[in-house]
Amino acid sequence: MANLREAQKQMTRRLLLESGLELFKTKGYAATTVDDIATAAGTTRVTFYAYFPSRSDLMRALIDEQLNETLQRVRSPEHGSTARDLVDTVTEGTHEAIMAWLRRTSELWPAVRPIIRIGRDASVVDPDLPDLVERWIEEAVADIEDGLTAAGRLEPYQRHFRGVLAMAQLDYVAQHWDGSDWKIGRDQMLEELGASRVRLLN
Repeated sequence: MANLREAQKQMTRRLLLESGLELFKTKGYAATTVDDIATAAGTTRVTFYAYFPSRSDLMRALIDEQLNETLQRVRSPEHGSTARDLVDTVTEGTHEAIMAWLRRTSELWPAVRPIIRIGRDASVVDPDLPDLVERWIEEAVADIEDGLTAAGRLEPYQRHFRGVLAMAQLDYVAQHWDGSDWKIGRDQMLEELGASRVRLLN
C-alpha cells in the first residue's frame, strides 16, 4: 500500500511538472497561474502547494529535474549537476568524440529548447529566479573545465573561458537552429559547430 501511495505521489508531481511546462509554452510563464497548472493537472491549488511551495519552485524543478534528466545530467556536490559523458568527451578532445557527442545532443534539442526558453522568460519576470538558465549553463561550463583539467590541456586560466565560449556557441545554435536560414544543412551545421569546438578545446 505504501508503494502504491508513493507511486501516486510521483505521478501527481510529474503531472504538475508536465502541465506547468505545457502551459508555460502556450500561455507564457507570466500569464500562467498556480490555479491554471493545478486545473490542467486535474488537481487543486492545495495539492499543488503540497508539492511545490510556489510557481518559481516548479520552474526550478523543470530545470533541475526534467532538463537534467533529458540531458542525463546527475547531481554533483561541486557544480550542482554534471554530465559524465561531456566531461569524458572533452577529456578525449578528438574530432570524432566531439562530433559523436554533438550528434547525440542535437537529437535532444527539441525537448531542451522549450525549457531553456521558458527558464529565460521566467528569469525576466520572476525576482525569485534571477539568471536561472545561466547558472545551469555554468554547470555545463564546469564540466568542460573539468574535462580540460583532466586532460591537462590549455593553461588553467584559459579553461573556464573556453568552456564559456563553447557553451555560448552551442546554446545559440540549439535555440535558433529550427527558425534560422543559415544556408547550410543540419549535417554541415554540426560539422562547423564540431570544428569550432575542437579548436576551442584543444
